[in-house]
Amino acid sequence: MENCIQVEDYGLWMLIKNGSLIPTKVIEDGSIVHKQPDEFNADDFKMMEKNAKTKKLLYFGLSLDEYTRTSECESAKDIWDALQVAHEGTNQVKQSRIELLMTKYELFEMGDRETVMDMHTRFPYIINELKSLGKSFTTEELVRKILRFLPHSWEAKVTAIQEVKDMKRSP
Repeated sequence: MENCIQVEDYGLWMLIKNGSLIPTKVIEDGSIVHKQPDEFNADDFKMMEKNAKTKKLLYFGLSLDEYTRTSECESAKDIWDALQVAHEGTNQVKQSRIELLMTKYELFEMGDRETVMDMHTRFPYIINELKSLGKSFTTEELVRKILRFLPHSWEAKVTAIQEVKDMKRSP
């Protein structure tokens, strides 16, 4: 969803990340307060339109359940934050998920009755989950991991790949 919004208008993405721009004014005592809609000028209306457009883009990408969960949110940032907590959990939950997935990654191996295709289908699932939580890997790390668990019948191919890519040097 992040990429879709950035492509539409990167400024809208910044509204989501940093919060809405609400027109304000300075009153006599020097404090800053929100303007009332009847006090808006042309720039204020443009700002409010951007806020509304940002919320609309978020809502268009939501299921009915997610919409219900976020419909009370006042700003696009509030919607985004609610979605992050719903899908990623709090920072503590997110860290726990990363640790669990890293354990799966570290212990990953090809099953006895598993085909190479099945293994290769299962592996990206773990990697994509980790990437969505902010953990990244180099292509070389991922290739090394897969090559380590290919069956013995693939030994010649693994050796050829390692020699061509000079992957025998330690990581």
